[in-house]
Parts: sequence; C-alpha cells; structure tokens
Amino acid sequence: MNRYWHGNGKTFAQTSVAILSTAVLVGCGGGGSTTLAGSSTPAPSSTPSASQMCAANNPYRHDVADHQIGTLNDEKSWVKNYVNDAYLWYQDIPAVDANASKYSDNNDVYGSLDNYFQALKSPLITASGAKKDKFSFTYPTKKWQQLFASGGGFGYGIQWKQSRTTAPWQLQVAYVTPNSPAEKAGIQRGDTLKMIDGLIVDGSNPALQEQVDALLSPSNSIAHNLVITRTGSSDRTVSLSADNISLTPVLLSKTFSNNNSQIAYLVFNEHIATAEQGLNTAIAQFKSANVDTLVLDLRYNGGGYLYIASMLSYMIAGPAATTNKIFEQSVYNNKRAAETTKDKVGFINTSCLPDASGYCTKYEALPTLNLKKVFILTSASTCSASESIINGLRGVDVDVQIIGNTTCGKPYGFYGKSNCGISYFPMEFQGFNNKGFGDFADGFTPTCQANDDLSKPLGDITEGMLAAALYRNANPSACLTSNNALNLNPQDKGKLLRPTVLENKFWNTP
Repeated sequence: MNRYWHGNGKTFAQTSVAILSTAVLVGCGGGGSTTLAGSSTPAPSSTPSASQMCAANNPYRHDVADHQIGTLNDEKSWVKNYVNDAYLWYQDIPAVDANASKYSDNNDVYGSLDNYFQALKSPLITASGAKKDKFSFTYPTKKWQQLFASGGGFGYGIQWKQSRTTAPWQLQVAYVTPNSPAEKAGIQRGDTLKMIDGLIVDGSNPALQEQVDALLSPSNSIAHNLVITRTGSSDRTVSLSADNISLTPVLLSKTFSNNNSQIAYLVFNEHIATAEQGLNTAIAQFKSANVDTLVLDLRYNGGGYLYIASMLSYMIAGPAATTNKIFEQSVYNNKRAAETTKDKVGFINTSCLPDASGYCTKYEALPTLNLKKVFILTSASTCSASESIINGLRGVDVDVQIIGNTTCGKPYGFYGKSNCGISYFPMEFQGFNNKGFGDFADGFTPTCQANDDLSKPLGDITEGMLAAALYRNANPSACLTSNNALNLNPQDKGKLLRPTVLENKFWNTP
C-alpha cells in the first residue's frame, strides 16, 4: 500500500507537535491543504487553476465538472509535464514517442494514458536487480477517494492469500471483514478455496486465471459458488454475493497476561481515515489496562495515510520521546529543494473531533502508552506507511523488535494529482526519520523470523507469529526456533492477493 499525509477536508484534519515547538496544522476544514512548521506552502492542490482539457472518449471526464473537450494528446501533454516536475527520479525519464500506437488508442483512453505514464517511469534497476520504480501508478480518481476516505469497497469481505508463490498454490483466507457476506456465511481464517463456479483456483491452468481473478474480485452482486475446505472438515459449497464492504482497519484489539507481562495485542490492517477512532479507542483501553508490552500486528498492513502512522507512533512512544522530534522528513527532487527544507513533520499528538457534518471543530489529546520497546509483526505485505511506523519509532530510540519476515521496502511516497478524472501517482519523495535514516528499499529485516500461521486465529497465543513475539518478550536475547510458523517451507510464505496500489504512502487524495 501507499503512504500519504492527509485527505481532502472533513475528518482528515489533524493537529501536530511541530519540529520547532510551533503548532502545526495538517489540513483543516474542507480545504485539504497542509501547512508545515515554518512554512506557508500548502500541499499540491488537486483543483486545477484552469478548465481541464479531456479526450472525448475518456470515460472519467464526466467526474470533473470544470472540463472542456480536448484530445488524447492534451492529456498526454499534461501527464508528461506533471511527471517531469514532480517525479523523484525525473532525471531518469526515458525518451518516449508519445505518438506510438499503444499510447494513442482513442477507443481506450485510460489504457493509453496508463501505458504512457508507465513508459515515463525510471528504467533503472537497483543493486539487487529490482526495478528502481516498481511503485508509481494511475487510478480512477473517484474510486481512489472512495477507497481511502470512506474505507469502503465492493466484494465478499475476504482477504485472500496465496500460501505458495508458485503454482499449484493454495488460496487461503487470511482474514474476514466483520459483518461481510463472507463472515455471515461462516468463512474463517485458514479456510482454503478449491473452486469457484466450477473453476479450479490453484493456478495450474494459466489460461483460466484471468477468469478466476475476475470471480475473486466481483464487480456485481451476482451469486457465485465457492467450494471451501477446512482442516478436519469435509468440503462445503458456499454461495456468496458481493456487497458494499466497510473495512475494519483495527481488526482486533485485546489484552492478556503472559509471563508476568500485561500484553496488548493490536491487529491494524489499513491506514485509512476511518482507522483514527478505532486506534484511539484501542490505545485508551490499553492505557486503562496498564499494559507494559505492545504487540502491534502489521503483517497485512500495506500502508496509507501518513498522519495515521504518525498518530499511532505518538500513542506508542508518548510525549517525552517525541516532543520536538521529526516523525518523517520528505525529501523531493532537486527542483523542489524548498519543499525538502520545509517538510519536516512531527509526531501528531491530537485527534480530530468532527461535528455533525464531518468537519473538525474540536480536538482532543491522544492517549499514550509511553513504551520504550514495541514488538511489530511483519511480512512482505507490510509496506510503506507501516514501515514509516518502524522507522519513525527507531528515530526516537524506541526499541522496535520485528517479528516475522522482511518488509516490502518502500520508503517512497507521493501527493498524487488528478486530471480528467484520472489520478496519477509518480513517486515524489523519500521519507527520513529523526536520525536521518530512510534507506530501506530492501525492507526491514526481522529480529526473529516467523511466518504467518493460518492454522490458528489471529490473537491466539499459540499462533506462530504472536507466539514468537511472546517468546522474545520473555527471553530478550533469544528467538523461538520451533513453532507452526517456522516449520513452513520458504516457498509457502506466500503473498496477499491485493492490488499493488494498496501498498503505498502519500500526502493526500487528489
């Protein structure tokens, strides 16, 4: 997922502790701009200064009130200018013939523009052989705003996971969204999908994979038959119809005693706007329970709003560790040196209290745990804004014990900008913590290795990753060497089935 700072108005507004003891206002009211310490420069606005020139066949131009009929070339010109100005690696942009056929299909305007945008990305590779820019992307603006503002979507309410990276794989349930069609049908974490509408889903028939993928991510509410198997049970067929889903970013929070420690366990899956209240409530409950140890489960968290990451980091570390400290400084390309100098954001210590219309009119202090150490559960799906939590806390000397697997490695983020109903997200900045560290393009390696244990519910103290964290807490210099999570074959670590656009961090929704 991405990482970004704030959304456009309403409940996204936050106050912050500034770097130089000056109050910071991060987006207030309905404007969606960000004023940083010592700066009068707002975050880039998604509102154009002039009417947008849109191709007649652009299916998303009707989402923009102020637009004129232009050409596909007008839109490509806008894209080139924006990327050339904003892109972190603009100096790497290759020579691209904008008139080539794959960028000029007026019957597929979005596809042509996306192809052109992808062609402008840096072609360079890193020392490990990975693409330097495997992150920049495009997305229809209205869909993007819905996803990150309301926390909504359309589907069954299942987060699927391929438990092997090569076919034939097992397609298993990582978790189920509360009150979703899947939960109502009794589907549980660890269930394995064998078939959907008669099609085998193990990847063994590549010719059918596109059809299978469409059934797994339905666009309508037509019922589909899923054959589900569960360990110790016979196969059963479940009929599911997709529906509008409200995500539950704080999936689980609980406290318990273990080896003379009062443990708090928190499963946090999405840095979206609706996460704020759930995190505040959970941390307040942990504080009331006098917890001394936090296990923060980010194994499925791909990132999102950076202000959420900053708030959670503040609630973990508390004011003594974070006052006048940088949570993250954004470093831009050399055309934007003034923004690099100014964009130093502290740890947000205040929560928005929205009025009946959803606008921030009051603020309240966030609860804090004041911990010197935290255990964070990670996987290759732990990305971007989630990695900023790790980096930000380490920047103020909180001992972050990583339990699990190496994170995805994404220190980059963006503002994003919309044109003619399409949002473009070139990577624009790299984030650095209070100690000036931001080089984790290869991910954060674990203190103790453990793999996702789908045989147990999340929060079960015998579940592999949680068990490994509890062992490390009781034995500070040792790692658990034998449990369900460690006995998996390396190729069985698998990956979540979710769009890569959900693995980012960024400033605002265009």
